[in-house]
Amino acid sequence: MPKKILYADDEPGLRRLVQRGLGAQGIEVVAVEDGLAAVERLQDEEFDVVALDHHMPRLDGLGALQRIQEMPNHPPVIIVTGEQDSAVAVAALKAGAFDYVLKDASGQFVPLLLAALKGAAEAMRLRRAHQAAEDELREQRDRFERLAAERAMLLREVNHRVANSLQLIAAFLQLQGGSSKNAQVKAALTDATRRVMAVAQVHKRLYTSEDVQSVSVDQYLAALVEDLAKTDATSEPALSLAVEPIDLDPDRAVAIGVIVNELVLNAMKYAYPDEKGPIRIGLKRINGRHAMLSVEDDGIGYNVKTMPRSTGLGRSIVGAMATRLGAEVVYDPAHSGTRVVITFECGPQSPA
Repeated sequence: MPKKILYADDEPGLRRLVQRGLGAQGIEVVAVEDGLAAVERLQDEEFDVVALDHHMPRLDGLGALQRIQEMPNHPPVIIVTGEQDSAVAVAALKAGAFDYVLKDASGQFVPLLLAALKGAAEAMRLRRAHQAAEDELREQRDRFERLAAERAMLLREVNHRVANSLQLIAAFLQLQGGSSKNAQVKAALTDATRRVMAVAQVHKRLYTSEDVQSVSVDQYLAALVEDLAKTDATSEPALSLAVEPIDLDPDRAVAIGVIVNELVLNAMKYAYPDEKGPIRIGLKRINGRHAMLSVEDDGIGYNVKTMPRSTGLGRSIVGAMATRLGAEVVYDPAHSGTRVVITFECGPQSPA
């Protein structure tokens, strides 16, 4: 039920009839003589509904309706007319009126006007409630987006600091290895440096990309292999990389990087005792939700002379990282050199 309405009509008797009839229903009626007075009154007061006579001096009902439609948050408008011509009703509805009511000189139309006012007030209440809900939803979405952006910024900063700290640790290990006169200590510290840098590369990828929750493993492995190729300038290992675009969470990306680091370094040390040879790294998606990582060489093979000088630490690290991936380390017996294959679940492919 509307509490306060604005009624515009150039007939004083009908204005009084409407005021009495609606006033008996507890509705406050502000009555004015024409459309211009109604527009001016709306600029100073708030009304639940506006009812406008069709024919009025200075500004008629449709003219006033047009001006009211231009006002922000305007109330619904009902056109009141004494004409039986349906064209008037059609024109009013097209112009934006909520409803129209046929009036008579005796005031018998007041109950019809009351019903139209109730319908307009309820429709506006529902519309405003819907708008308020949409505004609240939009505000919540904007707040969520702001929080997500802040969280991404903080994660990017954390990954930046972690990467810097890991690079600093790697630099300390490198300095310590360079100052050691013990060949075994020097080799162990060099391997530790490479392992730390393999992890640091993941965090570097996280803070230099837009996505702070996943790592593009193909790009990560490309940078990692480039670093590995620079580790021993004298041997010039023939490293090649064939990887498909796959995104993984940081933990599994670290596991992939550490595995590749260990297997490539092992191949560089033991696969070709007398000369250099190719080392191939592959990563491809299989069966939709799984991926296969492979590291292979054409050297002397795993079961012949590959491992006698190894401490076994690298194999333990590879096994531990494979466990984190939920996978097993498989050595391909049919390969002439050494080929290690690890198959793990990587989730569905992202849509292009």
